[in-house]
Amino acid sequence: MEGVDVLGVLRQKYQGEIPSLFHHLETVCSEKEKGSTACLRNEEELKARFPQTYGRPVLHLKKGEAKKAHPLRVGVVFSGGQAPGGHNVIAGLFDALKKLHQKSTLLGFLDGPNGIIQGKYKELDASSIVSFRNQGGFDLIGSGRTKIESEDQLESAFKTLTSLNLDGLVIIGGDDSNTNAAILAEYLLQKGSKTKVIGVPKTIDGDLQNPWVAIPFGFDTACKVYSEMIGNICKDALSAKKYYHFIKLMGRSASHITLECALKTHPNCALIGEEIAFNKTTLKEITRQLADLVCKREREDKNYGVVLIPEGLIEFIPEIRALIEEINAETSFDKQALTESSRECFISLPEEIQKQLLLDRDPHGNVQVSSIETEKLLISCVKKELKERSYKGKFSPVAHFLGYEGRSALPSNFDANYCYVLGMSACILLKEGLTGYMAFVKNLEKPASEWQMGGLPLTMLMCLEKRQGKLKPVIQKALVDLGKAPFLHFKQIRQALALQDDYKFPGPIQFFGPQELTDTTPLSLSL
Repeated sequence: MEGVDVLGVLRQKYQGEIPSLFHHLETVCSEKEKGSTACLRNEEELKARFPQTYGRPVLHLKKGEAKKAHPLRVGVVFSGGQAPGGHNVIAGLFDALKKLHQKSTLLGFLDGPNGIIQGKYKELDASSIVSFRNQGGFDLIGSGRTKIESEDQLESAFKTLTSLNLDGLVIIGGDDSNTNAAILAEYLLQKGSKTKVIGVPKTIDGDLQNPWVAIPFGFDTACKVYSEMIGNICKDALSAKKYYHFIKLMGRSASHITLECALKTHPNCALIGEEIAFNKTTLKEITRQLADLVCKREREDKNYGVVLIPEGLIEFIPEIRALIEEINAETSFDKQALTESSRECFISLPEEIQKQLLLDRDPHGNVQVSSIETEKLLISCVKKELKERSYKGKFSPVAHFLGYEGRSALPSNFDANYCYVLGMSACILLKEGLTGYMAFVKNLEKPASEWQMGGLPLTMLMCLEKRQGKLKPVIQKALVDLGKAPFLHFKQIRQALALQDDYKFPGPIQFFGPQELTDTTPLSLSL
């Protein structure tokens, strides 16, 4: 029917499988692991900064005795960039609150953490949530990147949460947002507030990982969206046989998306930033490797190919990383103040890349790496290298950046289910009166009936990092582990992929049909 989003309406009706433990929420309770927890490093400093919440045990949700539930007033907020499935966290949280007690209330803070500071919110009921179930984006309540960290911001948040008489607040975000959740939880305890704070792991970049959080939500969907596009480009390259496609992918600080998409699509080359950093591979060496690829494929009469590049690659290249660190250390740029090696590196870069390094800083006072067109830098370097080699073959490069396309897609069945269960888990943690925890779901590679849920103390994920000249507590980003199966598998097959055209074409995300098509998990998990 004209004007009706048929797929969207059908997706609203989708109900995934939930763990058997959650069929009777009134019997779910938390069980502590033995012993206290410790942070990653800077233990004494973090103990001093988080005296109320530091060292708490890991918690596991389990079946217990049924207890009489009381109505809860809970707030929820999206923090940071969009990730597919966020609305299902809210749906899971709402449904769990209502199952525990029909008089429970859920308030959504508008446009991110700034909504908490300014007291802007709306009450969420069944009718307002129904059309957002299993949908992409964060448009139910919006999102924002404001950090609640200054004394004034914390005090404003305290006043808002107190005036609304909230029992709990669920912060849906990435590493920075969950760091803010830990700071707010500590502050509220010190102020004697009854409001408990629970974080939920979100980021398509996949860099919020640990032994309990195998992958943050949104990663699966985003990688499937990107892989469809990469597969289409691979098919085009194979058809036209005259273009080299340099595709930059989201991944500001880690190469998880690039690795996952490489496993799904089999490009001729995928650069993994963590490997480049480990081997201390220079820009010149990367250029030579890519030029070698072009020359070898030309001898096979293949003047085309596909190269995947992580967004944050440039920070993994040693000489450019050193340059960026020097630029970050100063509030204003002075080329003459650079060390000789960094000055030479800066001068060697194309003028457009130089300009991009000097754009306005990000909220942390650092170079905006995401604005640097690394794919065009590599194209320029390879062109120059081939010219120096007197290369006679064809090299027609095309640059792409796949980013926003994957952030607000309809969530895959995996992400839809995962997010719903995360929302339910956050509700149980609040029902148990817990604060300063991140909800987690384990065994994600197994059927949802076998998933295990719990809470992870946020302080155990933290360390101190210098930001804008000051040491600040942060949740450390998880990089690609070069010793684990996903990378080792890719390393094993990549030499053959360089010359063979073993491209894979995943196609669009499937929501209907056999489970082996609709309910796949990220390859990084299944491996």
